Amino acid sequence: MSGTHAGRRALFATGAALAAAPLARPSIAQENRPIRWVVAYPAGGGTDNIARTLAQPMSQVLGQTIVIDNRPGAAATLGADAAAKAPGDGLTVFSADPGSMVNAIGLFRRLPYDPARDFRGVGLFCDFPLAVAVRRDSRYTSLAQYVEAAKRGEGAVACGTPGNGSPHHLALENFQRMAGIKLNIIPYRGGAPGMNDIIAGNLESMMLDIGTAGGFFRGGDIRALALSMPERWRWLSQVPLIKETYPEYRAAVWQGLVVPAATPDPVVQRLSDALARVMADNTVRERLINIGVEPLTSGPREFDELLTRDRTFWVPLIREAGITLE
Repeated sequence: MSGTHAGRRALFATGAALAAAPLARPSIAQENRPIRWVVAYPAGGGTDNIARTLAQPMSQVLGQTIVIDNRPGAAATLGADAAAKAPGDGLTVFSADPGSMVNAIGLFRRLPYDPARDFRGVGLFCDFPLAVAVRRDSRYTSLAQYVEAAKRGEGAVACGTPGNGSPHHLALENFQRMAGIKLNIIPYRGGAPGMNDIIAGNLESMMLDIGTAGGFFRGGDIRALALSMPERWRWLSQVPLIKETYPEYRAAVWQGLVVPAATPDPVVQRLSDALARVMADNTVRERLINIGVEPLTSGPREFDELLTRDRTFWVPLIREAGITLE
């Protein structure tokens, strides 16, 4: 999404990648000290599972222990703030996403950290496919029918999100704009309550990520009318893309690794090389796909460029829509 999809389906090396020649050794100050991987979401959730999936092989490549530090709260800004204020010594990394690095700029009047100045990118590692989801026996069998119903009147169709200001909400807001409709958007506290309401027949539709709802899609309890991805995706390849109807459509639900801005170039490059080696391993990639995300790979420069593009697009959209978390 937002330009991140280029090359993501390229051929990758096998598990031998992790056994390749070791990276340059850490500095004396870093040696024998663990790396703290800050995750701004609770243990056991999707972001936490992804971080743990990557941390073990990265630890192997780097020759250093990696410890996951869960810091949930305040729409991911608590964890981001903790990482931003850490020393730039390569011993703190952060699972960045649009919520903490992009959307927070528009959602909050004041932040305890500056997303643009306090971090630098290491590399991207995944993208979350989103789906406009409906109950299996829904009257809607296509995105065109869904949009047609929504055009009958403002709020004629209800659509849930996992929370106000979430990447799902913003992806839905952009879809509304592209389609020229106004949905009755219902924010939930997470994806699970909304899924339960869809299955029970209490909610018409919801913008869901495959990582949260994959089992329900596979089991046939809910159906996807369209996906947010730039290309048809994996085991949902029969599902059309929003982009096929609205070519300018975009959504930002990526994740990547960042470090405090003061981290020196050689340290950033070492971490980036380690992440790239892990992301080249087919076993790791299959684990991510099974979680319900698309593996990504990029270097620091590409990641920083993506952040700039996304801030240029999403922050004005948030402000124009009047979406706030304060």
